[in-house]
Amino acid sequence: MLTGKQKRYLRSEAHHLKPIFQVGKTGVNENMIEQINEALEKRELIKVSILQNCLEDKNTVAEQLSNGTGAEIVQIIGNNIVLYKESEENKHIQLP
Repeated sequence: MLTGKQKRYLRSEAHHLKPIFQVGKTGVNENMIEQINEALEKRELIKVSILQNCLEDKNTVAEQLSNGTGAEIVQIIGNNIVLYKESEENKHIQLP
């Protein structure tokens, strides 16, 4: 689990990131979870955008992504979800 201080740090790091995945009306599927997992391994911190045609609630989508990838939900802001997962091989974010 992330502490409040760590979440604040990650939020500031994620501020300038652009969403690299979009969840649409099909919702979250296995393929998407796999791709997000690979992206998390490379980057550790990513933003996922929820499109307006998505039928599920953003909190539900965030939970599904978090459970599927084992990542922490750093923040849900507007229609963006910020996810963090410590990388096995490409560790470049030093948490406070």
